[in-house]
Amino acid sequence: MKNINKIDKLTIMRTMLLVVALTNQFLAVAGKSPLPIEDSQIELLVSTTWTLTIAIWSWWKNNSFTQNAIEAQEVLNYLKSTNTKENQEDTQV
Repeated sequence: MKNINKIDKLTIMRTMLLVVALTNQFLAVAGKSPLPIEDSQIELLVSTTWTLTIAIWSWWKNNSFTQNAIEAQEVLNYLKSTNTKENQEDTQV
């Protein structure tokens, strides 16, 4: 992971939030109180909803961690940008 600075900032943020959500979920299941709510059913509902939301959001996106994945994303972004420019030129003619 010598090129960690090339990883998209949103990828890192989503991954960190997923770790926080999973930690929160494990604490809730273990009977700890990660959220200051007295009613345990509401706490479990909020914790589960939080975990599911962050998990779906985190892994719905294309998270490029490896060098090959980062390079592939750069190629894809280039192809998308050139395709968009060609489409704009075609519609102007």
